[in-house]
Amino acid sequence: MSKINNINRRKFLGYFGCCACGIIIPACTTVPITERRQLSIFPEARINKQAAQLYERVKLKTKLSTDKNQLNEIKEIGSKIEEAVSSYFASINQRDPTYNFQWEYILVDNDKVKNAWCMPGGKIAVFSGILEITKNKHGLAAVMGHEIAHAVAKHSIERASRALLLNVGTKIVDIASGGKISSASRAVGIDVAGILRTIGIDNPFGRKQETEADYLGLIFSSLAGYDIRESVKIWERMKESYKGKEPPEWMSTHPSSDTRIESLRKWIPEIIMNYPPIKKIG
Repeated sequence: MSKINNINRRKFLGYFGCCACGIIIPACTTVPITERRQLSIFPEARINKQAAQLYERVKLKTKLSTDKNQLNEIKEIGSKIEEAVSSYFASINQRDPTYNFQWEYILVDNDKVKNAWCMPGGKIAVFSGILEITKNKHGLAAVMGHEIAHAVAKHSIERASRALLLNVGTKIVDIASGGKISSASRAVGIDVAGILRTIGIDNPFGRKQETEADYLGLIFSSLAGYDIRESVKIWERMKESYKGKEPPEWMSTHPSSDTRIESLRKWIPEIIMNYPPIKKIG
């Protein structure tokens, strides 16, 4: 029986390998500017549609700020970055990765949350708590440039695609090992595969995407005419706000404040020189 099972497992793994290659090869795309290869199994239109629906629910269920002046500043900064991104890709004769975006901005009234996010398709939320960190329009532009970079680089699509592949891959490895991974999980009452995947795969990959968004965000903010040197001050203030309670980098999907500060300082001179403010084309 064991021999038969081994043969069946080998056949299954062989079939899976062929099928996986057939899916992965045509599903690889390239991140604009950085030219990093990425997995993209899910259709962008589908992800954008789902994001737009979720965004509408967020607007209905979240307390939005009534500060019209602050919201207008967010929209103005966003509009300048939108135009800068589109104009830049037009200037280098490349397809605008945001051509199908429906940009929208909200300001969430929550002073405890120091964050902002951008859903696929250009749906952006800024939490009022981040404003004490950004301090001014240049700092806010740095944060928004970072979030917009996630959408431009299609990071959500990549994460969803990787998650699907990793889920299937984990099951395949468990089958190939004769169920040893699932057996170990049941024995100790802990998702062994999940922990290993989080620490060894998901967290490092998350940090890679965050670093890429930091870099692209600086470029987009610079193209829009903002002072990207303010980004270093943001992370110095963010580090101070953690009050020494920042989690170890290896346990997080984000680089540490110190790592970000070091990277930003390294990139800023190059970006100021190579990506100066761009004039709108057309």
